[in-house]
Amino acid sequence: MSFDNVCKVLAEKYPADFTRWLIGEESTNIEVLKTELSLEPVRADSVIFIRTGNRILHIEFQTKTQSNPGIPLRMLDYYVRLKRLYKCPIIQVVIFLQETDDEIAFTEEYQEDFTIHRYRAVRMWQQDAGLFFGNSALLPLAPLCRTDSPRELLSQVAQEVTTIADRETRQNTAAYTEILAGLRFEKELIRQLLSEDIMQESVIYQDILQKGQEQGKQQEAFLFFNRQLNRRFGEIDSSIIERVRLLSTEQLEVLGEDFLSFSDVSDLVAWLENNTSS
Repeated sequence: MSFDNVCKVLAEKYPADFTRWLIGEESTNIEVLKTELSLEPVRADSVIFIRTGNRILHIEFQTKTQSNPGIPLRMLDYYVRLKRLYKCPIIQVVIFLQETDDEIAFTEEYQEDFTIHRYRAVRMWQQDAGLFFGNSALLPLAPLCRTDSPRELLSQVAQEVTTIADRETRQNTAAYTEILAGLRFEKELIRQLLSEDIMQESVIYQDILQKGQEQGKQQEAFLFFNRQLNRRFGEIDSSIIERVRLLSTEQLEVLGEDFLSFSDVSDLVAWLENNTSS
């Protein structure tokens, strides 16, 4: 299950709250952009673009610090393409969810020769949990915040969830909180403090759970096929591997069957051309 994707869901659902938190701006003119930027540097499901007033807030949620290309270069790449497309000021924020001492989490610029590009890094373990209480949109992030007593913090968050008046909002907030708390706490403790019944009644929880199971099956199918591919043809161009990685579970199953008749990599490329839109 992708923790950073849960954060993206929250930001898409409550863009005004995330804008207020990250750049201190109150705006009635706010829009989540569904723009698909061409030539994605990675399959970045955790990226969200919010237009607020005459500028764009680009948020990227990260559980891990390592990626290819690296986060600083990726932020520069997004900035250039957003700037060319929208021609307006752009604020970029990378939110690191899980505590780490990796220098990437403490880096806020890309620098090479004469090129310097700056962005902002937010480390959740340094944030004040009090900022997120009283706000159901941001409350699920509170268990990841700075504290001398993590268990007490989670207990306070659980109590805060129970005070949410609207039943559906309470259920969904509990579900989001349960998932993100998994980055820091044991599952048993989470279920002790957060009502499992409330979470399981949540439509959002069920949807995320189902998507997580589907993603797990797709990942397993991809890894199995990739092993077979390497055994048969050796090292394959990374662009081809990335196209295979984007296939659905069903497509990977069909490919696995057709793969038996392939004689070389060109057969795989032809299959991808005939069976995918890209």
